[in-house]
Amino acid sequence: MSQNATTTAPQGAPADALARLTTREKKWIVYDVGNSAFVLLSTAVIPIYAKSLMPADGNIVSAWGYAQTIASLVIALLMPLLGSIADVQGMKIRFFLGFFGTGVVMCCAMALPLTWLPFLIVYVLATIGLNGSLTFYDSMLIDTTTNERMDKVSSHGYGWGYVGSTIPFIACIALIFGGPAVFGWSTVACTRAAFVITALWWVAFTVPLLTSYTQVHYRATREHAREAVAGTFRELGSTFGKIVKNKPLWMFMVAFFFYIDAVNTVISMSTSYGTQLGIDSTQLVVALLVTQFVAFPCAIIYGRLAGRFGCKPMIMAAVVAYMCIVFFATFFLKAAPEFWILAILVGMFQGGIQALSRSYYGKIIPKDHANEYYGFYDIFGKTASILGTFLVATTTTLTGNASLGVLSIAILLVVALVFLTLQKDPTRTATASARIA
Repeated sequence: MSQNATTTAPQGAPADALARLTTREKKWIVYDVGNSAFVLLSTAVIPIYAKSLMPADGNIVSAWGYAQTIASLVIALLMPLLGSIADVQGMKIRFFLGFFGTGVVMCCAMALPLTWLPFLIVYVLATIGLNGSLTFYDSMLIDTTTNERMDKVSSHGYGWGYVGSTIPFIACIALIFGGPAVFGWSTVACTRAAFVITALWWVAFTVPLLTSYTQVHYRATREHAREAVAGTFRELGSTFGKIVKNKPLWMFMVAFFFYIDAVNTVISMSTSYGTQLGIDSTQLVVALLVTQFVAFPCAIIYGRLAGRFGCKPMIMAAVVAYMCIVFFATFFLKAAPEFWILAILVGMFQGGIQALSRSYYGKIIPKDHANEYYGFYDIFGKTASILGTFLVATTTTLTGNASLGVLSIAILLVVALVFLTLQKDPTRTATASARIA
C-alpha cells in the first residue's frame, strides 16, 4: 500500500545509530521543547488559576478531572479516523497544523477575562489541539530518521522537552510573582500574560519543524484519498486481528493502557489535588519545576538499569513505585513538604516508565510491520487518562473526599500489575535462545 519503501532513509539521515544528530532530527526534537511548555503550565499553573475563578465551595479536583477526561475522549474518537486520512500524501502536515493552530489560539484565548466554566472549555480545546498535534508529531518520526536511530532521537525529544520547558515556565512564574511589584500589574493580569508567553514559545519552536518536514512515507496520493482511507481501515482490522492472536503482545498492551493511564492521571491531577488541600501555590509550582529536572537524569539511569535487569522488570518496578506514590498522596500528603516528596518521586519514575514502555513494545512486535503496530500503541498512549481522571473526578464527587478520589488510581495500577505478572516476556525467551545458540 505504501508509495515509498518503509526502509527508505530520509535524506541526510546517517545510518549509524551513534552518529550525531542531524539538523533535520534536531528540528523535529525542538517541537517537544515548544509544546512541553504548555504541558508544564497545564500541570502547575492553570489548575491554580482555574481554582481562583471558581466559587469558594467549588471543587477543582472534580472539575479538572472531567475537563481532562473530555479532552482525552475527543482525541480517542478523532484519531483513528484522522490518522488514517493523514497517511495520504501531504495530509499529515495539514492535520498537524490544524491541531497545533487550535492549541496555540486557545492557549492565547485563556488570557481573556473568563469565568471558570468558559475558561475550562477553552482549556479543553487547547488540550485537544496539543494532543492532536502530538499524535501526528509522533508519526513524523519515521519520516525524520532511520529505524536504527529512532530510540536515540525519540529519547532526546523527551529529555529536551523536560529541560527546555522550564525556561518559559520560569519566566512565567517570575512574572506572576514579581510582576505586580515590578510592572504594577495584578497577579491575574500576569497569569494571563503567561498564557500568551507560553503560546509564543510554542510557536517559535514549531517553526523549525514546519520548515524542514517532508512526508517520506505515505499510502496514496491525494487523488486516491477515498481508497486510502478504506485501505487503512482494512489494514487496521488486519493488524488488530494479529494483535489479538499474539497473547504476550495484547496482554502488555492492556497492562500499558492501565498503568500509563494511572501515570498520566497522577501528572495531570497533582496540582489540582494540592490546591484543593490548600497547599500554597508557590510551593506547588516550585515542586513541579523540580520534577522536570529530576525526570531527565532519572530516565537515563532507568534505561541503564533496564540493560542490567531487563526492560519488563523495570517497568513492573515503576508500576509498584507508582502504587506507593498513590498511597503516599492519599494518606500522607497534607502540606507542602509532602508535596515536594511526591514531586521528586514522580520525577524519578515518570520518564523511565514512558521511555521503557516504548522500547519494550518495539522489541515484542513484528519488525516488518512496526509502523502499523505503533499506530495502536499511539492510540493506547494518547487516549490514556480517560479512565483515571474520570475515576478521580467521580469518586471525589460521590464521596466529597479528594483523597479517596486519588486512591482510586491504585485500581488501575493493580490491574496493570496483574497483566504484567501473567504475561510471558518474549524478550527473555529470545535472550535465552540466543545464549543456547
